[in-house]
Formats: sequence, structure tokens, C-alpha cells
Amino acid sequence: MHEIVCPHCGKAFTIDEAGYADIVSQVRNKEFDAALQERLQIAENEKRSAVELAEANLAAEQQKAAAAKDAEIQELKSKLGAGESTQKLAVAEALGAVEKERDALANQLEQAKQAEKASAELAAAKLANELQEAKAKTSSELQELKSGLERAQFEKQLAETSLKDKYETQLKDRDEAIERLRDMKARLSTKMVGETLEQHCENTFNQIRATAFPKAYFEKDNDARSGSKGDYIFREADDAGVELVSIMFEMKNEADATATKKRNEDFFKELDKDRREKGCEYAVLVSLLEPESELYNSGIVDVSHRYPKMYVVRPQSFITVISLLRNAAQGAMVYKTELALVREQSVDVTNFENELDSFKAAFGKNYDLASRRFQLAIDEIDKSIDHLQKTKEALLGSERNLRLANDKAQDVTIKKLTRGNPTMAGKFAELQGPDAPQE
Repeated sequence: MHEIVCPHCGKAFTIDEAGYADIVSQVRNKEFDAALQERLQIAENEKRSAVELAEANLAAEQQKAAAAKDAEIQELKSKLGAGESTQKLAVAEALGAVEKERDALANQLEQAKQAEKASAELAAAKLANELQEAKAKTSSELQELKSGLERAQFEKQLAETSLKDKYETQLKDRDEAIERLRDMKARLSTKMVGETLEQHCENTFNQIRATAFPKAYFEKDNDARSGSKGDYIFREADDAGVELVSIMFEMKNEADATATKKRNEDFFKELDKDRREKGCEYAVLVSLLEPESELYNSGIVDVSHRYPKMYVVRPQSFITVISLLRNAAQGAMVYKTELALVREQSVDVTNFENELDSFKAAFGKNYDLASRRFQLAIDEIDKSIDHLQKTKEALLGSERNLRLANDKAQDVTIKKLTRGNPTMAGKFAELQGPDAPQE
């Protein structure tokens, strides 16, 4: 870019290489034509001056010669009286000399004219030659400038083409990357979207049923007598038939409601109702709704503050939440077995159930606290290594609560459970026999 200052207004403005070259070409052509006309005019004036000077010199010489001749003629005429023949001879000789001198002067004048003309022609030829050379040089410079401009335009075009190709390549690569990601997402979510989320969860469970849950019940909930039903029910019992854990599952896919996008909490009330009507202990919503939510993408989400014993998980945490709930329920398996045996004997277990419910509540509270701290530890590990100290504290807190829960479980005895209940004390005394040691 070049900066040009207007000679009239003094304002500065910038122009590109092409505009600058065009202006330079115009200025040079105009100056060249003006210089050429000026040089031609000077040459013409010099030629005219030389011719006029030569003519003036010639006229002066002729006048001088004529004056000398007139003087000689007058002198000869004055001498005519000396003798006619001598006079005639002298006149003839004088006339011959004068004519000879006149012819010589005429020849000199002609030669001077020819010389002046030749000199003027030579000067004009030299000037024309110089002008021709200057014109050729200017034409060469213009040609070089034109070539440079064309080369600059060609290089600019090449740069633009290269830049365009580069960005087109980048756009193409980006589009291909987006397409690959979409394709990958489509392949990864084929089971969840194409085959439905319910089929995906059922297939995932069936793949590990024989090894991880050999005694578990996991089937679709087909009982709609109450007006609504869940998707799947999970139940597991021990060898004596005592139920360890039961879970009501509801699967919600984003593709299930394309007209209006719903949120997870829109299904909490109905899921809690299905859990209670079907006698399940826990309720779990397996959801692909709200895919951008950081809360639901973080892992297992406890929503017990809204509805009791309810969790929201992504499909990848489906097996994990079953395992966690089953492992937690195994801690109370012994007491559930004893409670089932007592109920079979039709004894008064009011206080016993209260004690057991109190224990279950305390155990559930400790488990929920441990579960939340355990989930906090998982989240902290996923975030960054810098949070390892916090994770350690969360894990230690979880260990302490689990130890407290275990201590409470170990501390439970028949004596404590039957305290204040004579009927239960008598029944257990009969079962133990008279020789059994007293606690």
C-alpha cells in the first residue's frame, strides 16, 4: 500500500499497488509528452535562430561586399579619365575580380546555409534519437512495471487460491470430523435409540445375569390394573426366599417424545406411585433426557429429597446402581431372615419390627450418607488429580459410616431386640431350651 497526499487539499489517502502503478504510468506519460514537446520546441527555436543568424551574417557580408564594390567602382570611375582603354581594362579586371569575389561569397553563403542546415538536421536527428531512446527506455520501464504488476496480481491470485484451498480443506476436514462424530454417536446409541432404551437395558442385564444375578428376577412390568405401570421390576431373594432388594425401573429415551422435550423430574411422581403400588423398595429412572445436564451426566443422582429411595442414572450406570443397592441390602439379610421366621410362627413382633425398622432407618441413613460420599469421591476423581485429597477425605468418611453401620449390625442381639417384650423373650427362651446360656 502507498500513501498519496493531494497537492490541493493536503489530504492523505492510501491506494494499492495496481492503482499506484496506474497513477505512476499516467504521470510518466504526461511528463514524457510534455518534455518531448518542450525539447522539440527548443530544437525548433535553436534551428530558427541559427538560420536567422546565418542570414543576418550573410546579409551583413553582402552589404559590406557591396559597399566595398561600390567604393571600388567609384574609384574606378574616377580613374576613367586616365584612359579609356586602361579604364575599360581596369573596369573589366575590377568587375571580374568583383564578380569572382561575389561568386566566392555566394558560394560561401551557400555553403554556410548548407552547413547550418546540416547542423540543424544533425541536431534534430540527435534530439530525435535521444527522444527515441528516452521513449524506448520509458516504454521498457512501463513494460517492466506492467510485468511486475501482472506478476504481483498473479502471485496475489495464487495466494488467494492457496488460502481458499486451505480454508476449504479445513472446512472439509471439520465437516468430515463432524460426520465421523455423528456416525460414531449413531453407532454408540444404536441400541439406545434404534432398538429402544428398554431393550438395551434388558440385553445388558441378560449378558451378566448368569454370573452376577443368577437368582434375580428381572422382567417387564405388565400389571396395569392400577392405571399405570413401570417398565421393569428387579427382585432378588436369598436361598430361604427372603427378599433382599426390589427395584422399580422406568426407562425414558429422548426419542420417546420428540414433539415436546421433557425433563427427568416430569416422571418422578408417576415412578414413585408405581414403586409403592408394586411393593418395590427402590425406584430408578434410567434416562437419556436432558443430555446436556452436568448433574445427570455426573453419574448416579440421588433424588430422595423429592421422592424416597429414588435415583436417576444414565444407561452406562444401569448395572452399577443394581449392584450398589443389592450389596447394601445384603447387610440386613440376616435380620430379614429372622423376621420372616418370626412372622411364620405368628408371634407378636410389634416391638421387634420397630427395632428392626429403627435399625433399617439407621442403616439406610448411613448407607445413603456413604453412597453420597462415595459418589462425591467418584466425581472428584473424574474432575482432576488435584482433588485427590478431597476424594481421600470422602472415602474415609464413607469408611467410617460403613464401619458404624457394621458396628451397629454386630451389636444387635436377641436380648436387645426382645428387651421390653415378654412374649418374644418367652418364645426365644422356648426355642433355646432350658440349658441354653442366658445373655
